[in-house]
Order: sequence, then C-alpha cells, then structure tokens
Amino acid sequence: MWNRSFSSNATRAVLKEKKWDALIVGAGHNGLIAAAYLARGGLSVAVLERRHVIGGAAVTEELIPGFKFSRCSYLLSLLRPSIIRDLELGRHGLKLLKPMAASFTPCLDGRHLLLGMDDEHDYLEISKFSRRDAEAYPRYERQLHKYCKFMDFILDSRTPEALHKGSSFNDRLREKVQNSIFWGRCLQHALSLGQKDMVELIDLLVSPTSKVLNEWFESDVLKATLAGDAIIGTMTSINNSGSGYVLLHHVMGETTHGDRNIWSHVEGGMGSVSMAISNAAKEAGVHIATNAEVSELMMEDSGRLKGVLLVDGTQVHSSVVLSNATPYKTFMEMVPHTFLPDDFLHAIKCSNYTSGTTKINVAVDKLPQFHSCNLNSQEVGPQHTATIHIGAERMEDIGKACQDAWNGFPSRRPIMEMTIPSSLDKTISPPGKHVVSLFTQYTPYKPLDGCWEDVTYRDLYAQRCFKLIDEYAPGFSSSIIGYDMLTPPDLEREIGLTGGNIFHGAMGLDSLFLMRPVKGWSNHRTPIKGLYLCGSGSHPGGGVMGAPGRNAAQVVLGDLREP
Repeated sequence: MWNRSFSSNATRAVLKEKKWDALIVGAGHNGLIAAAYLARGGLSVAVLERRHVIGGAAVTEELIPGFKFSRCSYLLSLLRPSIIRDLELGRHGLKLLKPMAASFTPCLDGRHLLLGMDDEHDYLEISKFSRRDAEAYPRYERQLHKYCKFMDFILDSRTPEALHKGSSFNDRLREKVQNSIFWGRCLQHALSLGQKDMVELIDLLVSPTSKVLNEWFESDVLKATLAGDAIIGTMTSINNSGSGYVLLHHVMGETTHGDRNIWSHVEGGMGSVSMAISNAAKEAGVHIATNAEVSELMMEDSGRLKGVLLVDGTQVHSSVVLSNATPYKTFMEMVPHTFLPDDFLHAIKCSNYTSGTTKINVAVDKLPQFHSCNLNSQEVGPQHTATIHIGAERMEDIGKACQDAWNGFPSRRPIMEMTIPSSLDKTISPPGKHVVSLFTQYTPYKPLDGCWEDVTYRDLYAQRCFKLIDEYAPGFSSSIIGYDMLTPPDLEREIGLTGGNIFHGAMGLDSLFLMRPVKGWSNHRTPIKGLYLCGSGSHPGGGVMGAPGRNAAQVVLGDLREP
C-alpha cells in the first residue's frame, strides 16, 4: 500500500514537538507540491492527511487482490512540465507510459475511429467518415495548440488580485507593480496571437461545445469523440454556453518535451504521481503524516491563526496553514464562522459543486475485444492503450445522457471514458488479467428513483454500464472478476470532494481566474491572515495539474519575505 503513516504515537510526538513554519491540510498532489516548494524555500513543513494513504484523488489502491486501481484520476497530461523538472519527479520514480493511440471510438455499425497514432493515420481514419473533416482536423488541432500557449501563461501566473482594506502602503504599491507586470505580459501574449485569433479564442471560451464543433466538422462520430473532453467531471451539457472552455482545459496538457494533448498512463497507477511528489517533498525535509484528520483551525481571539486541531485532540502549531481541501470544506467545516466576512461566507455557500461523475474500476480476466476491430486476439492493440469512448457516437447521445441527469435520473445510456492501463502497465494486474477504468456520466448526487447507499440500486447502474460495453465488446460482462464504484456521495465521503466534484468546484467561466474560488479572493489568500488555499478550488483549477499548489507556495514565500 502507498505511504502509510508511522506509528500513531511517534507521528503525534513529531507533530507536537515544535511550531512549524507551515502546515498543509491534505496530501493530495497539490498539497504535496506546495509542501515541496515551501520546504525547498527553507521552511519547516508538515502535511496532514485524513486518510491512511496519500494522494487525494491521485491514488492507487489494491481493493481486489492483485489488482491496483487508480480509483479517481486515471491519466496524466496536465501536470505542469516546469513542476516535473523542478521537483525532478523522474528521478523520484515517476514513469509515464505513452499510449499507442490517443482515442478510440467504436461504433455499433461495425466502424470505428482511432486517432492519435500519426497525422497520416488520422487523415485516413477520419476520411472513413468525412474527407472534409480529415482536411479540417489538423487545422483544428493547430488552432487549439495556439490558444494553449496563451493559456500556459495564465496557468503559470498568480492572478492580478487587488489587495483588501487594511493593507500597508508598501504592500499595495508592490501589488500594483506585480499586477501591472501581469497585465503587460498578458497584452504581449494577446498581441502575439493577433486580433483574429484572440477573437476566436474568446468565441471558444464563451460558446457551447456543440457550436464550436459544428462549425469545424460534419461527421457525428468525430464531433462526439472531441466533445467528450468538454464534459469530463461536469454536470454540463455540450449545448451550454461556456462549455467550450472545458474542451480547451483538457487539451492544454504538455509533456516536458513540448508535445501537446498526450494523456499518458502512469506505471503503478496515479498513486505513483503522488508518491514521486512525496519523495521529492521528503527529500526537501517535509514531514508527512497520514491518519491525521484536521478537525478545525485554531484561532486566537484576535483572529490570528495559531495552528490546527486534529480529530484525536492533537494540537499542531503554525501561523501559516495551506488548505488542500475544497473551499467549501475549508470554510464551512474547519474555520470558525465568526472570523469570516458574511459576504465571503455567502459566496462560498453558493459555489457550484454539482457533479455527474461515477468512477468504476473493474478487474477482468481477459482483454476486452471490440467487434469493430475484427480481431479476436488477446494481444494488446493501439485501441486498448487509447482513451476509449463508449456510448457517444453522436453529440445528441451526450445531450440525452445529460438531460436524464438534469431530470434527476442516472443516464439511461451513460457516456463513458474507458481506459485499460494494464495494456501498458504490467505492475497493476496478474498476468493475463487486466484493470479497466470507467469514468461514467451522468449520475446525480441525489437521484429521484433510488439512493446510492442502496446496494441493489448501485449494482443496477454498474450493470447498465457493463451491458452497454457488451454492445461494443461482447463478453465484457462475463469477464468481470470484481469492481469498485465511487458515486458522487462516495467521492465526497471517501476522497473529500464536495458534491463529488472532481475539480473542487465547477469550472464554468463564472468560477475561473479572478472568480476562483470567489470574487476578490483568487490569489490563494483568504480572509484569515496566514490561511491560504492550495487545492484545485483555487486558480487555475482542477485536474492533476499541480499549478495551484506551486502558485500558492510562491505566494506564501513572497508574503513571508516581506517585513
């Protein structure tokens, strides 16, 4: 198992023996990254993790003997290349496994669309459905990659937030200079794009995904394949304005070699990402404690932060705390409300944490075979290493699935991203057997026709997903050895994701940049002096990206340097 704690008594003794320079609440990837940067900046840092295992949503767990599941997140692309280099994550054990193809969409009529092997192959594959689309596709990718260069700047920058009342003259002056530098660089990036491309980027950000893709393409299967990126982790329809941003968010990934939109498997599962970061953090001197759940922040009557109280009564002292929990959990459950402004508290209460996600991890005794490939071999093919799109051959299919959930019911034909990490990673399953990851949508938090605590109801949904896969890969259901399932309430209870939202809050345009987590507090600071947000609920948002953790650490180090 992954990085369990030391003996409880020894861990508590270490935590209590001194006042730490900084405490991190939650050992998810952002918390660990923040800890590593703070320790490299010379601070004494302790990370406090509620569960028995580190990683948050980037975690590997062996729930069925011999099968190691990436229980929540399942592929890696968004992790900032600069973080990988800074923390030397390769040296600390991170090994990426590049898929042979990027995406595979089987069709019930016997055809399929396999993309991402090379440009010539993409052209031939798309031409099966539309020659016009085959010619347009390279232009579409180039355009998105051009936008990504602008977005890289946003992701790697702290927001140009205005300081609040009570700040010193020197603080206000320094902030104005820093904000002016940001806007100057932003203008430089905008000018390098040019007005035409800048207008196109704005159009993409505010438009429905369906509109964007309809303007580019005519083939249903290609549009549905690309539209899948716009709904991941949301309760949003591709017909909603602003859904185009999530489409862009999921193609912004970049490798350390500069390659874009490559979603890699990780050897050992996603927990290996967290382990590599924790190794870097521990090398820098960070102390990581598991089974150390924070009950509340300890405050002096003056409003000054003095540390955290664990659920077992242990007091851990520090005047700086970074919370990797969701903003809702941080401020509604950990911070005494008397110390928070009413308007801030109201904004946190009103934040959108809806989720339509249910993650199912499956152990199978054979490799799924898709009838559209006309193969009956247990050899791994490019399709097995790709992201496999199940149940979405048309954008209309995605719309109907979303409408079911809006009406209060799990989708009758769920939209699924299926991956088979064991197709490339031989360390996570017994020989000849495989691990299958199913990221399914849409499932309401509180369905009207049942309850997720009901074992029978849960199994009915799982079987609905498995039978849908049978339509494309006959015999899948009969190959199942066992499965683990995380519905929105499970994700909230077990992983700490409020509402089951994998992004720590919706990624709509009203919840990004200067509005994340709420207006006026986008720079990782909070109304409590010494308390910072370092998780995905802060800028620049969700996914295994690491930017919130690194950016928060930089803000903290800057604040501590000032007199």
